[in-house]
Formats: sequence, C-alpha cells, structure tokens
Amino acid sequence: MIEARQVHRSFTLAKNEIEILKGIDLTIEAGEKIFLCGPSGAGKTTLMYTLAGLEKPHRGEVLIDGADFYALSSGNQARLRNEKIGYIFQNYFLLPELTAIENVLVPGLIGGKPDKERAMLALDRVGLSKRVDHLPPELSGGEQQRVAIARALVNSPSIIFADEPTGNLDSANGDEVMNILMEVVEERNATLVVVTHDTSLSRHGDRIFTIKDGLIADE
Repeated sequence: MIEARQVHRSFTLAKNEIEILKGIDLTIEAGEKIFLCGPSGAGKTTLMYTLAGLEKPHRGEVLIDGADFYALSSGNQARLRNEKIGYIFQNYFLLPELTAIENVLVPGLIGGKPDKERAMLALDRVGLSKRVDHLPPELSGGEQQRVAIARALVNSPSIIFADEPTGNLDSANGDEVMNILMEVVEERNATLVVVTHDTSLSRHGDRIFTIKDGLIADE
C-alpha cells in the first residue's frame, strides 16, 4: 500500500517559491492500477516522483507498506527502491552503450544479484527475445520502451511507477506497450501508478485521480 499524508512540494525559481503540491492526501491499495491525469504543470509528475521515493516532500509523509519512506536511512531507501519498486519513464533512460539484456540486468547489478536467466525471461515476456544483443540505437522507440518495461520488472517489484510511458510513441506502438504493461502487472498482481496526459489510457485503470493546481480535484 502507498499512502500520502499532507504532501507538499515546492521549487524555487528566480528567488520565488512556487508550490507544486499543496497538501496531497492519497491512499493506493496493493494491486491497484491508478492513473494520475491532469493538465501540464498541474503537479502530477511531481506527485509520482514523490510517491516513488525520488523527490522528498518539503512537508508531509509518504508511507510504503506502512513505513515512512523518507524517514528511512539513505541505504534502506535505496534497497527498497531496488527490491520493491520498478520505474518506467517517457524517455526510456536506457544506457546507449549497453545491449538490451545488459540494460535489463542493471537493477540486478545494483542490488548485487544479477540474474541473466531472469533478464532473458523478462525480455521474452515483452516480445524481445530476438533483440537481446541489440543496442538501444538499433531498436525502435516501441522496442526501447519494452526494454524499459523488462528492466522495471526484472526484480519482480510489487510497485511500478510509469511516467508518460507512451508519450514518445505513435498510437499503435503506444497501445502495444500499454497492453503489455497492463498484462504483466495483472499477472504479478503488482500495484501500478501511471502519469499520463492521455485520458484515453486511463480506461485501463481501477481509479483515476485528476491533479489540478497541486491538489486532487473532486471526482
């Protein structure tokens, strides 16, 4: 379970403090598929990064399975991110000098437990068993995002965060990537949190939260 309690997040721009999140309260149950929607600049990506343990709130708490994430030591935070959380980003963030399978092995290497067989299974699950030795520049955008999905899943995380996972893809590739992601999440009963500006994607979710002016809008 993920819980946000009065989460505030601000940025300083030209000596002015801009409040992005203005006191978010949110509970996501284990196994839920949640979509965060809203206009550009509303705070949805900032909220996702804060829930995902990537940006510390200035005020408030983020609890993951009952533990206050930002109260943990930096080492325990890193361990939890590596073992329990998978990340998928709009720009893929693959290492260009590494092959597809080497990119998928990165979370295991960080955790000190690389498992090539598991990495191969993850790539096979997203339909890339014949592309494991290709570098990212040799793959299409849709294929790169599928590598990113395999990388996010290789450690069998219980929570997956996806920031605009289809934002750089055409509609056909976007639908394919989203279908693969939803199938794998359902197979593993993982919790999924997706940020998207494409409201048509939200049909895949159990619940939709619309972020407006740093708050969750009334449903």
